[in-house]
Amino acid sequence: MTYLLDTNVVSEARRLNGSPQVKSWVRSTPASTCFLSVLTIGEIRRGVELLRRHDPMQAESHDRWLSQLSDEYADRLLPVTPRIAEEWGLLNAPNPLPAVDSLIAATALVHGLILVTRNVADVRATGVQVVNPFT
Repeated sequence: MTYLLDTNVVSEARRLNGSPQVKSWVRSTPASTCFLSVLTIGEIRRGVELLRRHDPMQAESHDRWLSQLSDEYADRLLPVTPRIAEEWGLLNAPNPLPAVDSLIAATALVHGLILVTRNVADVRATGVQVVNPFT
């Protein structure tokens, strides 16, 4: 089995007081089977820059983590390709879905990956196979 980790899972696993279930799931899953979307990198970058406005030192810590994460997943970082964009368009035609969540779901579908997320309701309509490590 191979997985696409959503931003909420990656972020939760990093937190000192993060969900024990998420931390356990991440520890027990071989890193080589886990992938990230470039959109996750973008969401984390956005969070770092918003944090920088009121807590520059904490933002620097998150910035270093983002660099390490990018390096760690360098060969398992998936771009949004034309095929993924097409799949996203098909998924959104019947009913609009949250943009980033549905692009990540489209990425999982195109690559045959299981999406690991807390946002089950946001992607249910896509038909992507989901694991929710928060439960």
